[in-house]
Amino acid sequence: MRKGWEAKTLGDVLVKTETSDPTRLPQAEFDYIDVSSVSNETLTIQETQRLKGGDAPSRARRLVNANDVLFATIRPTLRRIAIVPDGLDGQICSTGYFVLRPQLQVDYRFIFYFLQTDDFMLKMEKLQKGASYPAVTDGDVRAQEIPVPPLSEQHRIIGILDEAFEGLVRATANAEQNLRNARALFESHLQSVFSQRGKGWVDTTLGAEVNLLSGFPFKSAQYTDSEKDICLLRGDNIVQGLLRWDDVKRWPVCDTAGYESYQLSAGDVVLAMDRPWVKAGLKRAQISSDDLPCLLVQRTARLRGNGSLNNRFMLYLISSDAFSRHILGVQTGIGVPHISGQQIKDFKFLKPPLEEQRHIVDELDELAAETQRLESICQQKLAALGELKKALLHQAFSGNL
Repeated sequence: MRKGWEAKTLGDVLVKTETSDPTRLPQAEFDYIDVSSVSNETLTIQETQRLKGGDAPSRARRLVNANDVLFATIRPTLRRIAIVPDGLDGQICSTGYFVLRPQLQVDYRFIFYFLQTDDFMLKMEKLQKGASYPAVTDGDVRAQEIPVPPLSEQHRIIGILDEAFEGLVRATANAEQNLRNARALFESHLQSVFSQRGKGWVDTTLGAEVNLLSGFPFKSAQYTDSEKDICLLRGDNIVQGLLRWDDVKRWPVCDTAGYESYQLSAGDVVLAMDRPWVKAGLKRAQISSDDLPCLLVQRTARLRGNGSLNNRFMLYLISSDAFSRHILGVQTGIGVPHISGQQIKDFKFLKPPLEEQRHIVDELDELAAETQRLESICQQKLAALGELKKALLHQAFSGNL
């Protein structure tokens, strides 16, 4: 620690904050800051609820002032940290926040930056308790040690971090926009392919062109964790264009007789039938040799071209907006939207000759590879910017900035 700096606890540098019971004034209105109100991406209060005292939840009890720093003690590692703006002065937040109001010798923005350091977050991670909703106590937060330089030094550090982080925000926004642009370019080309009608293209349906199989209802009581057994492909394993095997269930390799038709092959296209479309897109993928052997589980569909439909062309086809619109238009169920095999088969499209399908696939594969390369560059840049932010915060609170 640098000369002139003092080691204190957060409790040493904070003043006591007030609580209130808005239910005592049932008709009085107030802005309520819930735990979910703070964005851990922007570190700001994104939205509040305008409530009457009579409608106040039991957790709405903490009064806040402008420039108070909020730290969510519920799931603390989500880093929901924010400064209360002038417009919310005198309003109420959830008891799921610890309200940090520093004494005069400590700047509130110095506290705000300190809470973002990895050192502080690692301590919160170790202290949190609870499985479903891990949390730390207000006392846990108060007990954390913070290096406190003179106020003038705090202001110097804050100025440097403000300027550096402003630049990081701009650079991050640019990298994210480049990432969106790369994806949009591919999506635009993909949609244009399936919105045209070329020579020799014919109207058809998936049902006329594919062999579709729905999975078998394997009994969960017989699932195993042995790596010697066969992977079961469930809807949860299918994401947008990829298979995810981090939560794999398996079936005893000694009990596969009679299930031969549910064995998947390299090149098969698979589609989740429960929640087939989520915000990130359609849950579809193509089986590779690395995914084998695996068995198809119920509520998952396997699509295999009948000879005049290239499987990879089919994968790009069901990745199109037209197929997503079809699925969203026919899926049923509210809690868990789902589709049937027949609804998949009913999708109408224009099919080019097989040779042209292969040519289209080659073009899309090449563009997809270039898009992935650009995405990788953007992701690496975003990761580097995140590490730079961590390094700046570490230097700031170790006296090396």
